[in-house]
Amino acid sequence: MALLIRPARKADAEMAVDVLRNSISELCHEDHQNDPAEIASWLENKTVETWWLWVENPSASVFVAEEDGMVQGVGMVRSDGEILLNYVSPYARFRGISTAILSALEREASARGAAYTTLESTRTAQQFYLANGYAVESDLDTLRMKKTVLHVEA
Repeated sequence: MALLIRPARKADAEMAVDVLRNSISELCHEDHQNDPAEIASWLENKTVETWWLWVENPSASVFVAEEDGMVQGVGMVRSDGEILLNYVSPYARFRGISTAILSALEREASARGAAYTTLESTRTAQQFYLANGYAVESDLDTLRMKKTVLHVEA
């Protein structure tokens, strides 16, 4: 089955939360340095209950990447164009899933009237975002990045 990027549903919660938690725990070593307290801080709001709140939030759009009935990636963008999530399962890396999610997030931001997308990148993902047209705005304590998106007329 082909990769499908679609709006998230409450029913995706368990698989989506697993993707988020596994991606953070297994792929973001450069950022959390395997510090248990730091990992716990990152994972604190990655729960089924929080997922439901995200999916029902009218000021944000949440997408999942589904392949063979399994959620392999998760993304979320606010109406103002800030990308809040773009995570892929550690078992599905390097297959274009993060890029497909990012494209969907950018299209959604543009459709909602945003002129650009912004995000706070992890060190792990910085090169990915640079390769996808983002520029670093600040690299002091956070890696704030920005990209102009084309506005799509409704």
